[in-house]
Amino acid sequence: MCRSIKTLREPYTEEVTPADVDAAALQYVRKISGFRKPAAHNAAAFDAAVAAVASATATLLAQLEVRGGRSAGPAS
Repeated sequence: MCRSIKTLREPYTEEVTPADVDAAALQYVRKISGFRKPAAHNAAAFDAAVAAVASATATLLAQLEVRGGRSAGPAS
């Protein structure tokens, strides 16, 4: 679906930054909404969706357990 979103967990990525999580969330919301940049009347909904997806992604990465240890997840 979102081919440009890279895997953000070990062992595929050694270090995941908040910027990585935000970029993935933005790409996902762009794909789902069909907007690269929303019109002013949709900007608040778009931005809220990006924040929610980024938060859910950070939570997921922090809770994932990778064989041989726990994933470090992104810094919050």
